Amino acid sequence: MAKTVLVVDDDPTQRRLLQAVLEKQGHHPEMAESGEAAVDRVKRGGIDVVLLDLVMPGMDGMETLEVLKAREPELPVIVLTAHGGIETVVKAMRAGACDFFVKPASPERIAVSIRNAFKVRDLTGEVTRLKKTNSGQLGFKDMVADAPAMRQVVRLGERAAKSNIPILVTGQSGVGKELVARSIMAASDRAGRPFVAVNCGAIPENLVESVLFGHEKGAFTGAVAKHLGKFQEADGGTLFLDEIGELPLDMQVKLLRALQEGEVDPVGGKRPVKVDVRIISATNRDLAEQVKSGEFREDLFYRLNVFPIEVPGLRERADDIPALVRHFIARFNAQEGKAVLDASSETMDMLASYEWKGNVRQLENAIFRAVVLSDGDYLTPADFPQISGMAPTLNKAPASGPDEEAVAVPDAPAETEADEDELSVSIFDDGGHVRPLEMIERDLIAFAIETYSGRMAEVARRLGVGRSTLYRKVREYDLDVDNFREAG
Repeated sequence: MAKTVLVVDDDPTQRRLLQAVLEKQGHHPEMAESGEAAVDRVKRGGIDVVLLDLVMPGMDGMETLEVLKAREPELPVIVLTAHGGIETVVKAMRAGACDFFVKPASPERIAVSIRNAFKVRDLTGEVTRLKKTNSGQLGFKDMVADAPAMRQVVRLGERAAKSNIPILVTGQSGVGKELVARSIMAASDRAGRPFVAVNCGAIPENLVESVLFGHEKGAFTGAVAKHLGKFQEADGGTLFLDEIGELPLDMQVKLLRALQEGEVDPVGGKRPVKVDVRIISATNRDLAEQVKSGEFREDLFYRLNVFPIEVPGLRERADDIPALVRHFIARFNAQEGKAVLDASSETMDMLASYEWKGNVRQLENAIFRAVVLSDGDYLTPADFPQISGMAPTLNKAPASGPDEEAVAVPDAPAETEADEDELSVSIFDDGGHVRPLEMIERDLIAFAIETYSGRMAEVARRLGVGRSTLYRKVREYDLDVDNFREAG
């Protein structure tokens, strides 16, 4: 998806020049001839970066910058100046600009500036996310939850957060149950206090009691020191019991007592210890069925299932997929030092139509892998070989080069009946001389892309090059792959 760049300049010639440069770089430019017009456009949303001239009549660049940063602190703003005075630039950077360049700037300088602006934004967003996570303030406002099914989850979570009522979060594996639990805590009066998460299914059965309730020194072999246990660690805060359906039956009895009495009995302890914890439990199992089969205590089930919240699978909230993709791209850009701008429209359509049996966790891992593999500005289907090659009509093709994995590609197209002379790539120019190798290579790649209807894995296989090499040459020669796909 192209990034929307707002160009703010009172000079129509400068606007046209920047518009041409941005369009050639694959961005979607919008124009504003004044600071007032720029502020009105930003209010409507959808702007990814602003190129702002500092010298304008009326609301000048500095005033516009202050208004924009007050309204959208994370919106990258790059200032333009015709003079390059150091004092003006320093003042603009202090006011929140992320970069500057002197007009007229080269297309390469503009491209680097925009790429760096997004990199700074991604790093800032990741630092903010980590700070909120560590302080227990990562809440519902930080979640991607615009789909109707997720808005219902948010509404229920915000209501539940206003009291200490026990909450049972249900849903398939990978839907984000712990994130919902953390958001509930952040919206409650226990925000900022301990949030302790325990995966009940990951604790060895003989250690469950010690892990949850603690033990005294010497209580059993290997107990060389006193251990508080998760209940005491969460005292005053929230205890998140994930996969509660995996808890052994004998521990369910002790957990029920801890919940009813508000106290725990450490292994080897002489007296109970009072604790004040908010319990949020989660499971991907059907606890009601487990109660019927005798695998889960009925009294504990009713104790935990006071306020149930079901988190939908990713397919039930497909409207959130584009926002989730961009969220993960920004996160992994920051973590891996990459500068991926977005996913192409074709890639986004592919991801939106995929099944995602592993839900958000599977999507997150797929984006992580794609960002690491990508060497371009936009994620393409080739960056998702495990997804793009899963159509039932596809056949497995051997790798074509050292940088190419074996991927599934469509069957080769049927033989064309077009005249051979019309399809061939000419090696001579009008004067009868051999054309430059670069021009022949460009025409050959374009011919192959058209012949195989834009199926890049097949094109790479037929040309005998790796996909990364092919995509690099497509960018160098500015070839339009999408048009060939539509035609095919």
